[in-house]
Amino acid sequence: MLNKKDQRIRRSLQTRKRIAIQRAARLTVFRSNLHIYASVISEDGSRVLATASTAEADVRKELGAAGKGGNVAAATLIGKRIAEKAKAAGIEKVAFDRAGFAYHGRVKALAEAAREAGLQF
Repeated sequence: MLNKKDQRIRRSLQTRKRIAIQRAARLTVFRSNLHIYASVISEDGSRVLATASTAEADVRKELGAAGKGGNVAAATLIGKRIAEKAKAAGIEKVAFDRAGFAYHGRVKALAEAAREAGLQF
């Protein structure tokens, strides 16, 4: 019997297989209780092209005195930042890899903010 983490990893492998066939850069998301992380990874999966997370010092300052990275507002900020960094690296289209997490709450907020900032997926 699989535990919760193993089930999430199993779901994420299916998405990764599908994205590998598409040969597209992938926007991958990881969320913990305290932070949310986003990375744009090259088509072949060998290089990280852009990253953004709530653990970065300037993001924590922008979030305010509380510095909470585990909420929807923080995820929205990271979505905008990752889109800006990806566009600066010359990437317009990505495949969204939610890493087995449900498309809900913080993951959804990050994805919608990245779309609004001009990233296509």
